[in-house]
Amino acid sequence: MIKIPPQPPVNELNVLVIDGQSLVQDTIKSAFLELGIENVRCAQNAFYALRLCEHISFDIILVAFDVRSDKDGFNLLEEMRFKGYIAKTTSVVFLSADTSAELVNCVIELQPDDFWVKPLDKSRVAQRINYILKVKSQLYRLNYCFDQEEYPSAIYLAQRQLQDASLAQYYPQINRLIGRCLFNLQEYADAEAFYRQLLKQYDYGWVVVGLLRTLLKQDKIEQAMTLADDLLERDDARFATYDTLTEYYIDKENYEKGYELIKEASKLAPRNIQRHRKAWDLARLNHDPFGQYTATQNMAKYAKNSIHDTPDLQLNVIRSGIDLASTVSSTQAQKLLAEMERKVTKFQQDFTHVNDFKSQLTVLQARLLTLGDNKKQAEELMQTQGEVNSWHSVEDNLDKVKAFHEVGQREQSLAILDRMKEQIHGNEFANQVMSEYIDQERIERSEIHHNPKELAEMASIHYKNKRFAPAYKLLTQAMQLAPKNPNIGLSLLKVLARIAQDEGLNEEQKSGLKHCKSLLKTAELTAQQKLKQAQYIDAISQHNTSRS
Repeated sequence: MIKIPPQPPVNELNVLVIDGQSLVQDTIKSAFLELGIENVRCAQNAFYALRLCEHISFDIILVAFDVRSDKDGFNLLEEMRFKGYIAKTTSVVFLSADTSAELVNCVIELQPDDFWVKPLDKSRVAQRINYILKVKSQLYRLNYCFDQEEYPSAIYLAQRQLQDASLAQYYPQINRLIGRCLFNLQEYADAEAFYRQLLKQYDYGWVVVGLLRTLLKQDKIEQAMTLADDLLERDDARFATYDTLTEYYIDKENYEKGYELIKEASKLAPRNIQRHRKAWDLARLNHDPFGQYTATQNMAKYAKNSIHDTPDLQLNVIRSGIDLASTVSSTQAQKLLAEMERKVTKFQQDFTHVNDFKSQLTVLQARLLTLGDNKKQAEELMQTQGEVNSWHSVEDNLDKVKAFHEVGQREQSLAILDRMKEQIHGNEFANQVMSEYIDQERIERSEIHHNPKELAEMASIHYKNKRFAPAYKLLTQAMQLAPKNPNIGLSLLKVLARIAQDEGLNEEQKSGLKHCKSLLKTAELTAQQKLKQAQYIDAISQHNTSRS
């Protein structure tokens, strides 16, 4: 059993109230004073709150969402956790007048001890503070062991506390920590039995999610999926279920299913930057350039003024915008490229004093020139960009891979991809997905020498000259790179109609037809596109019927 330091007396607890409204500060402070707690400090903004946390270890922290002067309370709370200012033994209360589903979903993910809706009632505040202090006192030793990752000790203490009838109101919190300890110890069978026993007493979402996680770790898939279907209907378990299933599908290398799940979770709780990052990684792996662009935009939007906010997020929006421009129609591409050029100009204005971005901006300029049919100028810019810079991010070097490939220097592009594998270490989600993506890029850039837009344009020339076989080959390559692009799907359907008319479809082409139908069934098509789709399918059906 580890040595646990004594809990500080109640009158020596340090309290931090972070709220821009002096009335709220006074209400909370007076409630603590009535309970004999005098060490209450107030901060009107995030900057001052963080400065206080650098010098004082707070036992109770109350943070308002609308700390508008520098960053909101959600971002502040996330940063305080990241910097270690909030431990398991710290009590956290979130304050907000906003009770919208989006905000509440995001706050739930940060797991505060309580959520108070403003305006505050002083008598109600005193009651809730008193309850928090009791929980803090009773569970102090247990939470301390968990914080120190002394899980066997935590389980021992928890089991003793469960034998104390006077602690009955705290049994749910105690049991929750036991389940987390068993899972962290990888005792999955014991954890499953534990959660099944708990289900006879409680119907909390965390109990069923805990059971789901243990079932998946033991590959009891049928039971797990039945449970997951029910959990996705529950507000108190939906996010944890999405994340748990995503983790499972990624482990099983089912990246398409993992991507579908994480997109849904990102819509419900959009402030979670790490989830958007995962969605971006999976969008790339699933050839969804629009999904990439959406994820990077969300990251840049919700990271503003947070600990995640860096210039790289703006660069990633530009990169994904260029990627998207290479897959859409000429009209859409022109609009996107014009927008990305404006973003590059603004980035240069905002960060003219930073030399670190010179190489990244050169690569972006080259990519923009290539898509604007100025390959010669792009090639000249890329002459000084041949090396993998180990101090640059994977994203910087990956952008260089794309730029070299787009100007036709494919060997240089593949050489950089090979060297990039050295930057990927560990089995974490991001590294696992990025390693898979680099392998995918290596294969596709070896076999396919153009982007989807170029492939579609070349296929159009072949089609006009009645060379349907090469047109089909080019469009299947374009479809491989952009499998969700309805314009490419329609073009491929058009070519298949002519091949069916001239010689009939072989098995590979029938498979391609099936994919086209599946894509276009869920795509948002104009009335004209729907008419063309019906005409092509009808033509294929007639010729297939006449040949059978």
